[in-house]
Amino acid sequence: MRLILLGAPGAGKGTQAAALAEYFGVPHISSGARLRRHVADGTKLGRKVAHYLERGELVPDDLVMAVVDEALARAGTGYILEGFPRTMSQARAAEARHGGGLADAVVFLDLPDDVARQRIAQRMAAGRPDDRDREVVERRLRTFHAETRPVVDYYRDRGLLVTVDASQPLDTVTAAILTALAGITPH
Repeated sequence: MRLILLGAPGAGKGTQAAALAEYFGVPHISSGARLRRHVADGTKLGRKVAHYLERGELVPDDLVMAVVDEALARAGTGYILEGFPRTMSQARAAEARHGGGLADAVVFLDLPDDVARQRIAQRMAAGRPDDRDREVVERRLRTFHAETRPVVDYYRDRGLLVTVDASQPLDTVTAAILTALAGITPH
């Protein structure tokens, strides 16, 4: 199974991606986690992206694509791709690089902004550094609506989108995703 998980900050992409990766027995690829790892490790790429992450801005497409392409090359035939693509240019570039077949389905974890803010505040208390500054959080939410919502529509128009109410309890969301995916045949 090749899935893309999209959603606002705090929608549960990482949590659901981990559960789905275990269920389907495929790797979980998180573009955000991979970028944060590069920053933590002080790599050349990490030094280039650190200030974008600190300000809650999108990392330039070429840097994100390099991280994702590297992970996809190792993933084999299945994966759960979390938080990518975040822009239309990333979506188009990824589709072109993968012959129009990056995913069997795209799961959109739909979450109201007020619930996203509550969840992010909880993550902040747990110590996630990019959730500490309210201004950064608001910028990330605005960026999601401006840049990623069109990607959601793009996949809806292509017939790949499955929308799930992400404000429900964790297990309920996972069950809803699996039910929605039941009729999808992996390529």
